[in-house]
Amino acid sequence: MSDFIVIPEKKTEPDKQFPLFGELAHHEHEQIVFCSRPDVGLKAIIAIHSTTLGPALGGVRMWNYKSEKEAITDVLRLSRGMTYKAAISGLNLGGGKAVIIGDPHTDKTEPMFRAFGRFIDGLAGRYLTAEDVGMTEREMEWIYSETKYVTGIPKAMGGSGDPSPVTAYGVYMGMKAAAQKAWGSDSLEGKRIGIQGAGSVATYLARHLRNENVKLYVTDIFDQKARTLARETGAEVIGPDEIYTLNLDILSPCALGGVVNDDTIGHLSCDIIAGGANNILDDEKKHGSMLRDRGILFAPDYVINAGGIINIASEMEGYNEKLAMEKASRIYDTTLRIFEFADEHDIPTIEASNRLAEERINNIGMVSNIYSSKSHFPHRKGEMYMRNRS
Repeated sequence: MSDFIVIPEKKTEPDKQFPLFGELAHHEHEQIVFCSRPDVGLKAIIAIHSTTLGPALGGVRMWNYKSEKEAITDVLRLSRGMTYKAAISGLNLGGGKAVIIGDPHTDKTEPMFRAFGRFIDGLAGRYLTAEDVGMTEREMEWIYSETKYVTGIPKAMGGSGDPSPVTAYGVYMGMKAAAQKAWGSDSLEGKRIGIQGAGSVATYLARHLRNENVKLYVTDIFDQKARTLARETGAEVIGPDEIYTLNLDILSPCALGGVVNDDTIGHLSCDIIAGGANNILDDEKKHGSMLRDRGILFAPDYVINAGGIINIASEMEGYNEKLAMEKASRIYDTTLRIFEFADEHDIPTIEASNRLAEERINNIGMVSNIYSSKSHFPHRKGEMYMRNRS
């Protein structure tokens, strides 16, 4: 009789400081990838939330995060938002996102982004990247040197270029839908609108609003950017904190997320919140309900800023700018449908949007369980059989 050793089961204790797998399970993420190349200064995180509807599409942002925990939290929230954004927009795409930890003003190098492109390529199409905060077409071109799984490349290379114009147009359409719901007319003429942020999306949005003769206020943590935008659009520059207390008709956050939070929500004096930033509500459930109780109409951010993903999805089909803008205009009707659903079920608008997005994900997910010719055989002979049939 031979001896054998019984190895006791080892239980893995969750990290009480930051339960990573708990976070993944809570938001139903599929995968998170850490990308490290110290020799080129690359510290990146790729989060894939869902591929039920298709490959996970979402931009990469570069930001000087205060901690790695903050970067992980951000990429998990953003990737989940992309899943809902694609679903509510009727796109056959899943949700993903990436962040690069670093200063976008000083730390960018070609080797860094080419290394990042290699990591993306290793995911074999599960994640498609695009331009986001802190990024430009130049970096997309560097990434494209190493992988085909990138969108938002320059128009000269056959891509769609900067998605900001289409993103801003979608925000504008969502804002007009909110005006229609709140005031019975989608005209914005004479309305007091405050834009938080003076980046690309904010700039294009401000131009649309200028054409409607609104009273425009703009702020940015970089004062010179705010002043440059103000000179072009006739806006008034205000301080970063003043935006939360100013008497406005519409507050439009177009910078980073989490700006509607425990500290700011009690100071807000506006009828509508409609902006291009992601994750405007620090806590969806809590702050969505608080806005509703205060009579502030919230246009869900991932719905009205979906012009960007609509734009790059069009690129995947053969880019047509006119068609992308036409699709982005449908955000108006989608936003109104969400408001109606919220009223019918007596729930906050963010919950209404989430439910409608989840309904589409679940319904399409059930259909994908049916075997079809798009399915793949697990063995090489089967794959050969499929090629011979096509």
